[in-house]
Amino acid sequence: MSSVVFLLAALATVRRAADALDNGLAQTPTMGWLHWERFMCNTDCDRDPDHCISERLYMQMADVMAKEGWKEAGYEYVCIDDCWPAHQRDAHGRLQADPNRFPGGIKKLADYVHSKGLKLGIYADVGKSTCAGYPGSLGYYETDAQTFADWEVDLLKFDGCFMDWTLLGEGYINMSRALNRTGRSILYSCEWPLYEWPFHQPNYTAVRETCNHWRSFSDVYDSWSSVKSILDWTASHQDVIVPWAGPGGWNDPDMLVIGNFGLSHDQQESQMALWAIMAAPLLMSNDLRDICPRSRALLQNRHIIDISQDPLGRQGYRTAKADGFEVWERPLSGGRLALAVLNKQEIGGPRGFVIQAAPGWKACSPQCNVTQLLPRYEELGVQTPQSNTLIPVNPSGTALLTVTPVSGDSPRGCWDSSSQPHNIL
Repeated sequence: MSSVVFLLAALATVRRAADALDNGLAQTPTMGWLHWERFMCNTDCDRDPDHCISERLYMQMADVMAKEGWKEAGYEYVCIDDCWPAHQRDAHGRLQADPNRFPGGIKKLADYVHSKGLKLGIYADVGKSTCAGYPGSLGYYETDAQTFADWEVDLLKFDGCFMDWTLLGEGYINMSRALNRTGRSILYSCEWPLYEWPFHQPNYTAVRETCNHWRSFSDVYDSWSSVKSILDWTASHQDVIVPWAGPGGWNDPDMLVIGNFGLSHDQQESQMALWAIMAAPLLMSNDLRDICPRSRALLQNRHIIDISQDPLGRQGYRTAKADGFEVWERPLSGGRLALAVLNKQEIGGPRGFVIQAAPGWKACSPQCNVTQLLPRYEELGVQTPQSNTLIPVNPSGTALLTVTPVSGDSPRGCWDSSSQPHNIL
């Protein structure tokens, strides 16, 4: 059985075998902002007050998100990562925010974020310590879950440092149950598979039943090599991980680093396009107070966000690879197809890709309407299976298109994902 035929069969099996976490959240991939990649564990507010991990940082991000179109575009979570707590729990065993950097406490911060029409996310760890050495939740799952609920937190990112890997599953499941018992809707973002992969293939049935999204691979860095490594890992494991994604639970390839320092604009377009194809959470890690207009326009591009948030809830995957091109395809509602062509070459100029070489092009039978979203919006009009339209793609850039069958002879959902990766040129 070919890999993509297997993937299609597995998708049908998974829909029967594994329900999503029963909290009603993440029916489409989560969207928001997360501090880690850009601000990391900067706690020196005396020397660097504008960039340290403090309540001021999150309040300012919430202000920008409410004023500059981010909320309207769908980005609703303002998420704290590691390094927010005090180094000791309080006298009742509860986590507490660092009193100097969060003088109002997390509840006051949550109230502020909520006043902007946004939601607050927080970070904790399944083990005895967080990755940066702050108090972990091991032995305190019920206490911490209730603390977060009392603070009116809306999302928990739960890391996996300083924990015996054989106990990871038990820890993640126990925190999931503890969160649900609080009665508050708290979206649950897990790192469980990431910490199990070095030892064995994770049980994604259990992961999907436990978490709203989950990391499986390394942290993203502000570099094209990092983004490429995530794409390569995802493609090489797509038979395993893609079938488990769907409403209520998603594979998380980590943060969007668009608007930072390490990616060219073409590479930023590639990350945005392929994260949408992968039905990935869109959690930006950048400085929204100081972002170039071009990056902002890309992150707020409604056409790309529509692909990300498509209600069919199917994750796309790589369908072809040859001659320095990769084709990634995602089935969309209404029988449509999203198609991304990535030029992996990093030398020379734009190279042409013949659109009919994409495996999913069979959706265009007897004809279809094609819209190019990246690198610029353009209606390419009605095409047929014989069309030889050439799409130019810049080095390390991506052309993103949607394909919509227009004939009544083409049934709903006509995209046939039985195509397997093959030489396309």
